[in-house]
Amino acid sequence: MIINKSEWISFLRQYGPIPRNDNMYDEAIHRIIKRKKMKPIIIESVYLSELIENFKSNNPKSVILTGTAGDGKTFNCREVWLELGGQVDVWQNEEKIKELVLSNLKKLYVIKDLSELKDEERGILKLFINSVLNPDASNVFLVAANDGQLIEAWKHVESDLQTDRVRNCIEQMLVSEIQEICGFNLKLYNLSRISSAILFPKLVDVVLEHPGWNDCNNCVLRVDDQTDKKCPIWENRKRLEGNGDEKLIRSRVTDLLELCELNGVHLPIRQLLLLVSNMLLGHPEAKDRLMSCSDAMKIVNDNKTSLASIYRNILGENLTERRRESTDVFSTLGRFGIGYETSNTIDNILIFGEDDPDLSSYYQQLVLDDTYYGADPTFRANQKDYLEGVMDSGELFLTSLRSQRQRLFFVIPKDKEEELKLWQLTTFQYAGEFLTNVYRIAAKSDRVSTQISSRISQGLNRIFTGLLAKNNNELILATSGSHSQAKVSRIFEESVSVPRKRGESMQIKINDFGKLVIEVRLSPSIPPVELVLQLGRYEFLSRVAEGALPGSFSRECYEDILGFKSKLLKQLELRRKLEEDTSDESDDLSFRITRLNQDGLIDDKIVEVNYNE
Repeated sequence: MIINKSEWISFLRQYGPIPRNDNMYDEAIHRIIKRKKMKPIIIESVYLSELIENFKSNNPKSVILTGTAGDGKTFNCREVWLELGGQVDVWQNEEKIKELVLSNLKKLYVIKDLSELKDEERGILKLFINSVLNPDASNVFLVAANDGQLIEAWKHVESDLQTDRVRNCIEQMLVSEIQEICGFNLKLYNLSRISSAILFPKLVDVVLEHPGWNDCNNCVLRVDDQTDKKCPIWENRKRLEGNGDEKLIRSRVTDLLELCELNGVHLPIRQLLLLVSNMLLGHPEAKDRLMSCSDAMKIVNDNKTSLASIYRNILGENLTERRRESTDVFSTLGRFGIGYETSNTIDNILIFGEDDPDLSSYYQQLVLDDTYYGADPTFRANQKDYLEGVMDSGELFLTSLRSQRQRLFFVIPKDKEEELKLWQLTTFQYAGEFLTNVYRIAAKSDRVSTQISSRISQGLNRIFTGLLAKNNNELILATSGSHSQAKVSRIFEESVSVPRKRGESMQIKINDFGKLVIEVRLSPSIPPVELVLQLGRYEFLSRVAEGALPGSFSRECYEDILGFKSKLLKQLELRRKLEEDTSDESDDLSFRITRLNQDGLIDDKIVEVNYNE
């Protein structure tokens, strides 16, 4: 049997997690493209047109591009250079600083990697400082650097008043996440602020629509519908593409990536390219664990296609554990525990669904209807041996079961998500609610439901007091007699209304910096206190409200919430000073002790101490 050997598949394979993936680096990609005459994988850059327009204007500003490795800094610099009339051979030479006269007669200096400058070359930064402080300067700059490199570079520049002004300006822009500061002829673009959840669907479209797939048109593993010998690479492509509006795989992966961003983890485009390549080509028995066309033929003939499952590849299951943990995207997605977490309903469907009348319809739809990666011969054989009690079958079946749980997470229809409790297949059981009913609601400036706010306030109260309180319409601020972070706080300080009341409130919202926060107001006259609400903290507070012990779930989240309480207590002190009334002085000392009543609600008892001098 003859198959086509596709140059496109070989090219795409280079983006995956292989020992030498030159396509990961912009400097190498054009050499490969030129040699193989391959159309590059390019998605529209968010800021590119804005950058080009800036340098073409009569009064251009210098620009710094920053972000993590793989965010596309070099790509943007090159595209700007070429669009402004720069030559390809000049860009590819060994010079670290490129020079180009613009149409507005200003000279553009491009530093595509600030860290590559040698000590004797760093004198160019004095010219950069002048261009930032003087809008009429004859020079402008385009500088690419990681955040750390950007700060480190100034340590090698002789300090003076002008240098300090520019350095402080850049540091303020980085910390405040702003693009411009009035009085400085400079813009800073942080490419790490571009969400991977926005980039991923665009990248998938570019890969799936690449003309290189035409190489597969006449391949026997694609066109022979009379046999079951179908190419797993093409099967993965079809599944990633989806049918009509049903694009569940990319939708679920996008949700996971958005949750990662909300949890403070950014994945650059380099890692997204790696992910897409692995999704399509991953197989644990292929060379470098990524399929070529020759590998695909052997895998089909050996009946090992189930191991090429796109659902396993999303999580890097084709890789060794060490390689998976050392690859950012798979290490990050692995924290969701998909396949390792489950529910009784899901496991009953997978194990007993064929024989259980109540589950048979689910089994048919979710398992039997997918003969390629669902009810494939390997899973059916392992299931049969397990149910019949064949010795040593347990480990094989549990491995198959984990793969099927992973597949179900990406194929359970949206109208069955609630019924089958989709997110119980992950470590973060409240992740779906957090994304859909909290973040996306708050992003539209709508009010998060009272039910959710009440649960979060109840979780906060249980941590603030150390008691299994049921209070959910007020926040109970308590201490152990001081402002220490004691596990149990019995001295009642104050209660703060959750619904808006006399200037007090607690709400979940997007703040002025675009962050999702819990905002607590103690008074109209003092600033509110905010806690950034990440996925981990939301899961923690929800689990605590449902009865989990704070210290046993997440020590880090527990300490974060206690730190939030300390900030609230400081603001409470400020409010008391502003409202202080000294007209009724007394020698009596009293304090209030918190306790739980029979309904599980916190009330307090006043204890008075009389003393005489």
